[in-house]
Amino acid sequence: MSKGIRGAEGRYGWAFVAPAIIIIGVFLVIPIALALYVSFSNWNGLGSPVGNSSLVGGANYSKVLIEPGLAQRDFGTSIRNNLYYVIIVVPVQTALALLLAVQVNRRILRGRGFFRTAFYFPSVTSSVAITTIFIFLFTASGAVNAILAWLGVNGPNWFADPSGVIHNLLAGVGVTKAPPALATPGPLGLAWWDWISGPSVAMCVLIILAIFTTSGTFMLLFLAALQNISGDIEEAALVDGAGSVRRFFSVTLPMMKPTLFTVLTLGLIGTWQVFDQIYLTGKGAPGKTLLTPAYLAYDTSFKGLNWGQGAAISFILFIIIVSLTLFQRWVLRDRDLGRSGARRAARAEKKLRHDAALGAQR
Repeated sequence: MSKGIRGAEGRYGWAFVAPAIIIIGVFLVIPIALALYVSFSNWNGLGSPVGNSSLVGGANYSKVLIEPGLAQRDFGTSIRNNLYYVIIVVPVQTALALLLAVQVNRRILRGRGFFRTAFYFPSVTSSVAITTIFIFLFTASGAVNAILAWLGVNGPNWFADPSGVIHNLLAGVGVTKAPPALATPGPLGLAWWDWISGPSVAMCVLIILAIFTTSGTFMLLFLAALQNISGDIEEAALVDGAGSVRRFFSVTLPMMKPTLFTVLTLGLIGTWQVFDQIYLTGKGAPGKTLLTPAYLAYDTSFKGLNWGQGAAISFILFIIIVSLTLFQRWVLRDRDLGRSGARRAARAEKKLRHDAALGAQR
């Protein structure tokens, strides 16, 4: 019995997707599985990881998470540095990108095309080139310190200053050493005093660099979302008496929640994976205050030839990124209004219909 004209559809479908499946398997799935195996082995990077290594269980993870020593302290330092980087960069670049998108979306703005291109241009510039420019700008004799000197302020030697910003602020009010309560050991081999040091002066330059280079990309995402919002919705809120600020926070921003989640997720992933700027600006110096987990994994693997520990750091970083992304998704989820919320929404809708009917009668 013939299967009909659609009988071979399944075979043809698999034939079309087979190249993509093979490429993904060879260049993505197999390397990830092999890296996971390496994280539980003592492979030194020489020869095949399967035939030239032996399994050591969770020893690589234990060295960076549990066992006191240099490996744990370096990992804790990298997490602290990257945590401050994420906490500052992600909110600021998101808010700045949204502000820029709102401004370039205004119809009364002249030269909107020019401003969109100008704001986006840093995002398409080579990371190596723009990092090199920032190195020249923020050297001790660079343009930034020259401007500060013209204003009567002595600028720091940015990339050679390992002091934390919060520690510097506390020193300004007389707190120059850790109080007894904060001198006790904290997580990952660092004292609590070290955890609250804040980003170093050198890290502040990289924070400015990240915000400068990424806000333009996220501006385009927000701009696309703004242009997809129907003008009827804005007009309805305007007729209802909502001001510009109320319309933005009560109408526009909630409708941009999917784009906001995308921007926050991309920003979170990008900030936890920062590497090239660290490599170009001193490889973790000064005082390891620029050390990040991504660079530490590279340094441990390629320079220390401890590929098992480097792979373990990479998978811990992967777990951190996935966990924070899921938490972010939970925070931005669409919450159920419940009975009281449903009643309020019904009353608001009824009022809108009533006002519309009165307007039509007039």
